[in-house]
Amino acid sequence: MSYSDSDSSSYSGAGDYKNFRQITRERLLHEMLRSAKTGNSKSTWKVLIMDKLTVKIMSYSCKMADITQEGVSLVEDIYRRRQPLPSMDAIYFIQPTKENVIMFLSDMSGRSPLYKKAYVFFSSPISRELVAQIKKDSTVLPRVGALREMNLEYFAIDSQGFVTDNERALEELFGDEEDSRKRDACLNEIATRIATVFASLREFPVVRYRAAKSLDAMTITSFRDLIPTKLAAGVWNCLTKYKQTIQNFPETETCELLILDRSVDQIAPIIHEWTYDAICHDLLSMEGNKYVHEIPSKTGGPPEKKEVLLEEHDPVWLELRHAHIADASERLHEKMTNFISKNKAAQIQHGSRDSGELSTRDLQKMVQALPQYSEQIDKLSLHVEIAGKINRIIREVGLRDIGQLEQDLVFGDAGMKDVIKFLTTKEDTTRENKLRLLMILAAIYPEKFEGEKGHSLMKLAKLAPDDMTAVNNMRFLGGSSESKKSSSGAFPLKFDIHKKKRAFRKDRAGEEASWQLSRFYPMIEELVEKLSKKELSKNDYPFMNDPSPTFHGSNQSASIQAPAAHSMRSRRTATWARPRNSDDGYSRCSNCSSLCKCMGATANMPALEKSAIKFNSPVNSRDSVLRHASSDFKKMGQRIFVFIVGGATRSELRACHKLSTKLNREIVLGSTSLDDPPQFITKLKLLTVDELSLDDLQI
Repeated sequence: MSYSDSDSSSYSGAGDYKNFRQITRERLLHEMLRSAKTGNSKSTWKVLIMDKLTVKIMSYSCKMADITQEGVSLVEDIYRRRQPLPSMDAIYFIQPTKENVIMFLSDMSGRSPLYKKAYVFFSSPISRELVAQIKKDSTVLPRVGALREMNLEYFAIDSQGFVTDNERALEELFGDEEDSRKRDACLNEIATRIATVFASLREFPVVRYRAAKSLDAMTITSFRDLIPTKLAAGVWNCLTKYKQTIQNFPETETCELLILDRSVDQIAPIIHEWTYDAICHDLLSMEGNKYVHEIPSKTGGPPEKKEVLLEEHDPVWLELRHAHIADASERLHEKMTNFISKNKAAQIQHGSRDSGELSTRDLQKMVQALPQYSEQIDKLSLHVEIAGKINRIIREVGLRDIGQLEQDLVFGDAGMKDVIKFLTTKEDTTRENKLRLLMILAAIYPEKFEGEKGHSLMKLAKLAPDDMTAVNNMRFLGGSSESKKSSSGAFPLKFDIHKKKRAFRKDRAGEEASWQLSRFYPMIEELVEKLSKKELSKNDYPFMNDPSPTFHGSNQSASIQAPAAHSMRSRRTATWARPRNSDDGYSRCSNCSSLCKCMGATANMPALEKSAIKFNSPVNSRDSVLRHASSDFKKMGQRIFVFIVGGATRSELRACHKLSTKLNREIVLGSTSLDDPPQFITKLKLLTVDELSLDDLQI
């Protein structure tokens, strides 16, 4: 069995830097699909056969048009009954499981195989026993054109993010069920899939992990405490094997990997995040990235439902996804206004042109603009509708007050009395928002939920026992009660017991929130910065392998210096987004000399006007710089990978994009899943409910 010799490193032959998702896509299309075009088969169509996991791997990185362009005319499920096509070759992209190998052998054995020839690519390393089983069948072996390990078993959900598709990891690893076999199997699968990321990128990492929270003789270390340690050992074991089996795999370290678990930040999965991407997924009941909206019927009947994907191929989404919702709303209004003023067809449709006959030149311009106009106005209208819907929900449910209290709790500006006052005066608050508020409170003040205290809070909030299960299960992410009482302090609960209010976060030096309710930041932002600056504690985050003397692990050039941005807008932002000490309708930084401080500022320059017509035009703002950061990756230092066991959040993914620009290094976030607050709360309830499934519990 051979590993493909094609170059999958970060740089192509021309020297262009490829980001994480681009490399994944090219490996699937070129290294796998294109490699099956050998000899006379170049002009023939092929069948692509996948299982449930590999079809998702493919769909996250490639479009159907990409696959068709590589000579694939039909995509099939290996477990479905398929029509024999003995004149066509087949490409199998499957997991190396016993069931898949049996199905493959059944397809290709005997006198009448389903396909002429089979090119088999396994998503991860295959066992010797299964290889022997394939070789043992003398009728199959001559029909095998390739038998390779692709070592690609992850979902590239973002240009800088991936998941290993272990949706039940939180339940299986952090729950109260003591099943060591199931836990070890889960960790081994996660480790294998993480390792395939480095196989794909031809990267060999320095592996670091969160150390067990308590290793003293007085405290018993639980399995939960050892999750990052065990996972780091599993990843290292896989990487060691890759060094022996994969051609051109690096011998020395080329990047850094930091392995964490969900206990590193209990707040991030629950708190309301106010950026466009996060708040869309939080408030709009989306299925993945799919948004359903109504459009006018072409026949004059009732409105029709249309599904759209909010993904990176949408330039408006790409530009605004990391912007504060108030900033996104304002910029959308500007785009729509500028678009109408610049586009001939738009002017006519909106009746903004002077009455009178059109010249031949005007008519020609209008006809030329119509196809582009239709596509662009649809995209803009979609996002204007989404932003309007979100702002209505914010007003109707009083989300601004809830968000303010959440952030005040996290930064120590509010305490128990403030929550009690809120629950007694805001009785119309939704059940989910009260639940999330209490979960944040439980993370900061766990002792307030012990015994009758917890029942009293539940009655005050009028929550069902089912909801309180989620609140009580926060303890599984905070370490054991014994370790909390130890002198060393539980991670991250190190507080003065005499203080009335506790700060779970500190305002970051040199950074000032540009928009109200954007003060919160996920803990990994702080950890990654310390890692990059070599300031991360070696005791709390030890090395799995000692870095070689030649490894520097820092950026190769100075950080990108962004030009100062100045806002020249006069239109008023939604009033809920005003800062506490502002009455001008929108917020500006006190010092706009740094890119990281001017989240919403845009310059009223020709570039902004052009962006209303050409959505991929750069806008002089923090978010657009993040969006275009990948174009400067060629100058960047070594990659940093962060993996979180138990689910990552959109705020953490956004932080990685932000830090890539700030640190001049590509930061890639990995996790077992990407969870929005409702999903995370559902999973948290399952930690102590064995008889229910994910389908039974909904928020």
